This record gives sequence, structure tokens and C-alpha cells, in this order.
Amino acid sequence: MAMSSPLSPVASFSHSHKPLQSAFLFSRANPSLFTLTGLPKELRNSSKLRRLAIVQSKDSNSADPPDRLISAICYFYPFFDGVQYGKYVITQFTPVQTLIQPLLPAIRVFKSFPFNGFLVFLTLYFVVVRNPNFSRYVRFNTMQAIVLDVLLIFPDLLERSFNPRDGVGLDLMMSLDSTVFLFLLVCLIYGSSSCLLGQVPRLPIVAEAADRQVL
Repeated sequence: MAMSSPLSPVASFSHSHKPLQSAFLFSRANPSLFTLTGLPKELRNSSKLRRLAIVQSKDSNSADPPDRLISAICYFYPFFDGVQYGKYVITQFTPVQTLIQPLLPAIRVFKSFPFNGFLVFLTLYFVVVRNPNFSRYVRFNTMQAIVLDVLLIFPDLLERSFNPRDGVGLDLMMSLDSTVFLFLLVCLIYGSSSCLLGQVPRLPIVAEAADRQVL
């Protein structure tokens, strides 16, 4: 009586009659290797599988060095545009002054013309985010930087509406400005360093909005 030898994992995988499950297991082992090739035509055309492939690709931490550098630079845009909110923090804390000192020439150039911020916004959005020639990694990080800059409208409106000169109102405004500045600084450090390491930074509040804009 012939004894049946157990199939090896590779043989079991190759003889499986469940291509969708096999592809899913393969993607769990190594998401960067997920592919729709090798599946039946009706499954390859499935919109659900296409979305799954996009998610697998989006979550991959791999990025070319040029993509990492471009993405990291984009996070300087909202920081430069909102650096004025740090006027209280910078004057009171020497370590922050030391940290900002190397960026002063670039900040002066950015602030030298009133419409520089708007021009950079248009350039990043139409030349990078809407350009399929750039990878999704670059377009997602650029869109995060843009959304973060757009959010600066709210503290600016509050400051223009109230603009207290003294008392409790001034204390509250100083606290708001300092909070906005520190948030921008943390986003700059976290976003740029993550990009340089090839990771995908997901900023609070901002990430979901960026996801909806980048296909």
C-alpha cells in the first residue's frame, strides 16, 4: 500500500484551487510582491481586488531616494508659511532659536514676496500632486503639506478678528500662536525625517484629507 507523503508548503500553494485566498496569503507574506497576474481574468478585473492592490502599494514603505528627498522638502512649505506664529516661543526659548537659525535665509527668501506662499501652493498642487509622473509617495506627502498649510487659515482668521492688545485675550492668543507653531515644528521634524527614512508619515487630521485627494 503506497503511503501518501504530505505536500510541502510550496506544493500545497501551487496546487490550491483558491486563487484569491492564495494571492492574499502571498501579499501578507510580502506586500511589495502582491500582484494580480496569475489570477483568472474575471478576478483581475474585479474592482475590489484593484482597490486591494492599491492599498498594498500605498502602505509600502519603499521609496526611491529622489522621492524621499522631494517629499521631505515639501514639509518645509507649511512651516515657512506659519513661522510667524512662533514669535513668542522663539524669543523665549534659546534651543528653538538655535534650531531655527540655519533656516533663516530660506525663511527670508520665502517671506520676501507676499505671494510666494500662494505661488508655491499652486506649484505643488498642479505640478506635483496632479502629475501622475510623480509616485504616489511624493504626491501623498506633498498633499499632506498642502492641507497642513491650508489649515493655517483658521488661526489667521482668529488673530485678525480679535487681535487683543493686553489682558487675558492676549494670553490666549499667545498660547494659540505658540501651539500652532509647535505643531508645525513637530510636523516638519516628523514628516521630513520619516520621508528621508523612506517611511510614510501620517499626520493627525491631515492624512485622511490627503488620501482623498491622491488617487
